[in-house]
Amino acid sequence: SENDGKSWSELKPAGTWGGIVVMGAVEPLRSGRGHYVAFFHDDGRFFRPDQKSPNGFRVFETITRDGGLTWSYPRAIFHRMDLDLCEPGVIRSPDGKRMAMLLRENSRGANSQIAFSDDDGRTWTEPRALPDSLNGDRHTPKYLKDGRIFMSFRGVSPKGKSEATDGDWVGWIGSFSDLEQGKSGQYRIRFKDNKTSWDSSYPGVEVLRDGTILTTTYGHWTAGEKAFILSVRVHPKELDRLAVSK
Repeated sequence: SENDGKSWSELKPAGTWGGIVVMGAVEPLRSGRGHYVAFFHDDGRFFRPDQKSPNGFRVFETITRDGGLTWSYPRAIFHRMDLDLCEPGVIRSPDGKRMAMLLRENSRGANSQIAFSDDDGRTWTEPRALPDSLNGDRHTPKYLKDGRIFMSFRGVSPKGKSEATDGDWVGWIGSFSDLEQGKSGQYRIRFKDNKTSWDSSYPGVEVLRDGTILTTTYGHWTAGEKAFILSVRVHPKELDRLAVSK
């Protein structure tokens, strides 16, 4: 689109490759205007259909330097036989120098994972486990007006534990230093009880001009009915008051 989304060109392939939730996370690069890095995962089913090799998830990185018109051939940045890493969610440090990537751990043999890059995604630290408060799938983080981070995702019980929010739509508020130091953050929010055991909560998140959080996702919110989409608007001050009252 050349007119802010009023009209769109015809679809065309991004490349000779595919993936599960391609461009699941996109982050501007510091190298220039129109430079972006995107992250996604695949397990061999879609990356190269003519060269299938289903041997666990790989997390891929692809780069554009023309605002998304063309993308580089993806390179794998994570592949662990002991962890099924997927669904990356990315956020930068307040000074913009460090990227943090939160990853779903699909085998459920460990907590969700986090890794860091100090060179715009060229290299990454080895993933390590997130605290129980951030265990879940499809983390979508955004900065609040006061500098804290809000994250929306699907809650998952840590291994060997049973959480009331397992499979539900949850949120988290904390800081970038909490992510770096492996701390639990300020608090966790349960937005909505999902009436199935898991199928819900791949959320979008926006922070509006007045600081209100707008988060939107699907889920089975009514027992016995098909999934449908809900939006929640809430100001961080409201959440802070609720957290104190608890």
